[in-house]
Amino acid sequence: MPIEKVDIDGFTIIKKIGTGARSLIYLAVDEESGQTVALKRAVMETPEDLRIFEQMETEYKVSRQIDHPYIRKCYKILRKRKLLRTQELLLSMEYFDGQSLEELPGLSLGDVLLVFRMVATALNAMHQKGYVHCDIKPNNILFSKKGAIKIIDLGQSCKIGEIKKRIQGTPDYIAPEQVRREHLSHRTDIFNLGATMYWALTGKNVPTLIPKKNEYGFSVPVTADFKSPSEIYKKIPAALSNLVMDCVKERPGDRPSSMSEIIARLDVMIREIFGARLQNQQSHVAANNPAVSEGG
Repeated sequence: MPIEKVDIDGFTIIKKIGTGARSLIYLAVDEESGQTVALKRAVMETPEDLRIFEQMETEYKVSRQIDHPYIRKCYKILRKRKLLRTQELLLSMEYFDGQSLEELPGLSLGDVLLVFRMVATALNAMHQKGYVHCDIKPNNILFSKKGAIKIIDLGQSCKIGEIKKRIQGTPDYIAPEQVRREHLSHRTDIFNLGATMYWALTGKNVPTLIPKKNEYGFSVPVTADFKSPSEIYKKIPAALSNLVMDCVKERPGDRPSSMSEIIARLDVMIREIFGARLQNQQSHVAANNPAVSEGG
């Protein structure tokens, strides 16, 4: 079956690599810079497309304020107008060859700790610049074969303290204050991150204020009572389970005070896990090499 040819002025299109909300993403070469990029394209077809235009504009503006290796960069935004109205929007972004956390096979406990430490570090950088991501979820965390990560999709980001006019977020990871349209803060990202960690550890979702629907299409009442990760899987350390449950507290003030606190708590667990592994490896080497154990 022939591949549909796409012509976009200023770019050589290599292939389509993704589909977003009312948009397409291509692997492309910027003919001006020679740089390989991810190119998001949205075309105005219905009034609803205005929202994706707004999100692309937001992603560009926020990303230009933040320079962090774990957050995807945006290079340029191009508007194609007709009768003074934007009919097409192009967003040129950093290309990162990785899979989303949702697509990955299971990670080891050590890998989970390292990945979420990197995510927390990136979000901490955003918060220091005065922004909240507002949509941290498995799909928005990319992971490469080399162990690098990239946080994507800043389209719902906003200034710390902002109140949004409409509910924005992903139902399975959305914080209570997002649903209630209250002030958003760094603790909003802490809830989103906690809900994502909960999913990564258990394969299940934290109950949120957006009710689920059953097989008959009826809303299921939200329950505040749900099992902690260590209650679901006994091998999950209590310290990690407690951290996750602290992050998804309903009241923002009951959650950890900052991403720095989360990083510090993760660091303790990382040292314990990898320190124990190193000790086991050294014991194994010594047991198989008497000369080593004797200091010869």
